Amino acid sequence: MEHKLKIDTEYFEAVLNEKKNFEIRFNDRNFQIEDIVILQEITENREYTGREITATISYITDFEQKEGFVVFSFKKLK
Repeated sequence: MEHKLKIDTEYFEAVLNEKKNFEIRFNDRNFQIEDIVILQEITENREYTGREITATISYITDFEQKEGFVVFSFKKLK
């Protein structure tokens, strides 16, 4: 499964610089290990910049998350 997800510039940069390798998301998409996520950078005005990062989900947990939310880690695809 492939998921296109919006991500604010601040967090996009952290992923790009390999300081961040996880997302906390409402699980309305039934995220699964090995799913592909395409992180699409957006501006403060909620407009797409055209920059994207493609990654694969490597771990998922809902431990101590708000109802319906998950944390997943991912590995960037080169």
